[in-house]
Amino acid sequence: MNLLKKICGVAAVALSLAIGAAHAGTIDEIRQRGVLRIPGILNEVPYFNKDPRTGEWKGFVIDMANDIAKTLDVKLEVVESSWANAILDVQSGKVDMAFAVTATPARALAIEFSSPTYYNSFVIVSPKDELTGKTWTELNDPKYTFAVDMGSAQDLMTQQYLSKANVLRFKTRDEAIVAATTGKADGLVSTMLNGLVVSKKAPTLGKLKVPTPVLAAPSVIAVNYNSDQVFKGFVSGWADYNRRIGNNQTWIVNSLEPFGIKLEDIPEGFGFGG
Repeated sequence: MNLLKKICGVAAVALSLAIGAAHAGTIDEIRQRGVLRIPGILNEVPYFNKDPRTGEWKGFVIDMANDIAKTLDVKLEVVESSWANAILDVQSGKVDMAFAVTATPARALAIEFSSPTYYNSFVIVSPKDELTGKTWTELNDPKYTFAVDMGSAQDLMTQQYLSKANVLRFKTRDEAIVAATTGKADGLVSTMLNGLVVSKKAPTLGKLKVPTPVLAAPSVIAVNYNSDQVFKGFVSGWADYNRRIGNNQTWIVNSLEPFGIKLEDIPEGFGFGG
């Protein structure tokens, strides 16, 4: 009888622990682990930049993630990844969230989105004055040739708004930049943030042209569908709060300063808050 009681007691404790683990929320799991994990992309300024000597990560995404980690009272862990693999990292549970994700219907089938952290518009970087003040409709013409990095958010945009133009698609953004710099293309199709940086780093590439109407896509935080609602609500609440009071814009602008880019350099009519 005593043996039966002991067996039942052990089973009850095991069941209690199992139930407790089942009810442990995503935030509890992160706190127990002690780190918040995000994917980091090498040489993707102003989003990410890893110092090869110290291993330290910088960039506005790191500033945003550090703020979330601080709120949760954990440390930040950056897992080296790529834009192509970041969403897979979220799906597999390798990371807890991924920043700077452009929300598209196709991606919504694989991951869940937070509220927007900021809005990023699409631009043309070109030395040609004739592209200044053009509409997307006017640029959607076979006489124009544009370069873009394949599979990016800007590539998806060209498929919808520049379907009649001649679009050269490259595996990497650097290849697309070379095409535009050497005159193989009339301009580089880019997001506002990348366009600001590359135009400063490569002046021969030209200046930013903001075709009208301004096309802006929400940049969101991607989280795993299996994350609980408390965690998802927290991430969206963080995004809404910091976008509306301007913290996200401040982090972005601060990350642009090392390249000599100030808030006044951002084209008129564009705002990170949408």
